[in-house]
Parts: sequence; structure tokens; C-alpha cells
Amino acid sequence: MRVVTTAQPRQDLDVQPTPLALLLLGREADPKSERGVECPGDLPAPSDPDLVERARAAKAKLGEKVFVLGHHYQRDEVIEFADVTGDSFKLARDAAARPDAEYIVFCGVHFMAESADILTGDDQKVVLPDLAAGCSMADMASAEQVAECWDVLTEAGIAEQVVPVSYMNSSADIKAFTGKHGGTICTSSNAKRALDWAFEQGEKVLFLPDQHLGRNTAVRDMGMSLDDCVVYNPHKPNGGLTVEQLRAAKMILWRGHCSVHGRFSLESVEDVRARIPGVNVLVHPECKHEVVAAADYVGSTEYIIKALEAAPAGSKWAIGTELNLVRRLANRFAPEGKEIVFLDKTVCFCSTMNRIDLPHLVWALESLADGKVVNRIEVDKETEDFAKLALERMLALP
Repeated sequence: MRVVTTAQPRQDLDVQPTPLALLLLGREADPKSERGVECPGDLPAPSDPDLVERARAAKAKLGEKVFVLGHHYQRDEVIEFADVTGDSFKLARDAAARPDAEYIVFCGVHFMAESADILTGDDQKVVLPDLAAGCSMADMASAEQVAECWDVLTEAGIAEQVVPVSYMNSSADIKAFTGKHGGTICTSSNAKRALDWAFEQGEKVLFLPDQHLGRNTAVRDMGMSLDDCVVYNPHKPNGGLTVEQLRAAKMILWRGHCSVHGRFSLESVEDVRARIPGVNVLVHPECKHEVVAAADYVGSTEYIIKALEAAPAGSKWAIGTELNLVRRLANRFAPEGKEIVFLDKTVCFCSTMNRIDLPHLVWALESLADGKVVNRIEVDKETEDFAKLALERMLALP
């Protein structure tokens, strides 16, 4: 359960809503969704030529009181004002390392801001510039659905053998469930270490909420077979699985996925190899198993960045991850003669990450500069305690 508080926004700004294939900004609400779409108020027009200067002025006025975090998938216009950039867990840890910052402005999505609130002090206030910035993957596993799944595992007589491992890309409620049931959190960088630990504690793993990261780690990195994995579908009775299937499985994968990484296909890989001879295909482990199997390199966001930094001049790369990051890397390394392209011919941003734009950031910073806390993300104490327990287990991994 989360509590979100807002203050009334500035009235002198012009509303310019951008239609997206999600709940319309401030028009609809889904209280059971991690997205939390209510973002009241007027925003400056995206074309406002004064936005950059206004952002600079508000940030300067706040000084050391504010710490701005920018996820790698954010727009360039937002990254420009980030004090640090990184993946979700790195940013949450960076926030925790700044106890003197009164305000943490998280330019990312909802679950990331929750993690920052869990890891920062009670006196610090975490702000998400747009509450509609959520994560479709995180939304694919609700607390009620996961509790029902655990009941299914209990009725099958295997719950005591199962250790939950939840991806960082999950809500605070799911992290709390994981902590309460003896499990740990993982990132795309340490998923194998987390699974190694989990199999030392029990015989089976319930992996939430991204089936692809769980499958790829188990099969590609740990030598399991695809037959060791089953997919639990929360929309079907008993997850669509028989008791025998549950008892035989080592990996019980939640039926969730990333809407961006899930779009890459084997055809994408074959097409780019035909178009660009000698290309290196580098993908994120949230991609489908057949894509990962066909790629040359597989790794987390941070791995992708480091791989391109170390790549020789003149090398060619097709990257299977979010387009904002791919485009930024292509521009960064073009002077070194590195050719970097998006793996799929169809352009695809993370639509929820793109909710955080410069108008929202300006509105949040100006509100804070005026002494008004907007869009605060606050995790309740019980949820925070169990979620922090799961996160601490991850931090203690060898």
C-alpha cells in the first residue's frame, strides 16, 4: 500500500497534454495499478523556449536541497538536469548515499521512486515528476495475484520448497512479499548470483515478474533446460499449470515481460545481420530466449554501455534495448567511428519512461523551489520493512 501526496500546481502554466496509448494524463485513474496516473495541474508547453532556463533557475534555487536522478532510458532533455544517471538500482543506492538532500527527484518510473523511498531516510522526500510514469512489467504482478499464486503453491504441497526471487522492476508490494517469504531481489546484472543463493535455500524458485530474465538466466547462465521452467499465468486457474507441472519445475516463471524488450524478435536479429555485415548483436536479458540465444552479447544496461565503451573503432553494433539509450550511445560514439543502430527497424521508446519530460520536471522543480512538495512517493512502514529485508538480502549476496 502506497501513499502519494500532491500539492496544487502552478496556475500560470499552459496545459499541453500529449496523447499516449496509456491512460490519459489526469483523465483516468486505476487505483490498483502501479502506475498511479493522477498528475494534476497545468504544465508548460513542450515547445516553451524558456523551459531550459526555468529548470536551471529552479535547480539553482534549490541547491544542495535537491538531488536529481536520471534513468538511462530518459529523454536527453531530462538527462541534462540529472546529477547522476544509471539503472534503477544504482540510482536508488545513489539516493541513499545522499542523506543531506531534502528532495530526491527521480526521473524514472514508479517502482524506482518506491525503491528510493525505501532506501532513503524518513526525512527525505522522493518526488516523481509525473505519476503516470509507471512500468507495464511491474503492473503485471499485483500483490493479490502473487498471494493467490502462493496459495496455489501451498495447495500443491511445494511452497516450503520455493524461494521467491523478484526482479528490481517490481512494485514495493511485491518486494515486500519477497522479503516476507524468505526471498531476495535481483537486478539484470546479478540475477545469476541471486538464483544461486535461492537454490541454496530451497529446491525451486518463483521468479517475478519478468519471465524472460528468469528463463534466460536459468538456461543460458546456469545450464538448466527449458523443460525445467514453467510459466505461471495469473489470469488462469492455478496459473494454467497442473500440480504435476509445478512439482516437476525448478523455475516457476511469472507471466510478465517488458513491453520494449519483448518486441525484439529472431527476425530482428536475422534482418540486421543481413543489412549490416559484421554487426555485433548486443541485447538486454529481458529479451525473449530465442533473441538472447541468437545474439552475440547479452547484458544489463550498464553492461551494454561498458561494452560499447570498450569496443574498437569502426565496429558495428545492433542494440536490443530502449531507444533513448541506443540513440544517446550512437551519438556519443559516432566520433570514434562506432556504428550503433537500434535492433528493430520499428522505432520503440518506453512510453512510460517518456512520461517524464521537461515540462513535468520544470513543474516539479519550481514547485519544490516554492516550498510545495508535489507527487511525493511514500511507501508505508510495514511494506518498507519487508521490502528492505529483501533488498538487504540482495546486497549481502557474494
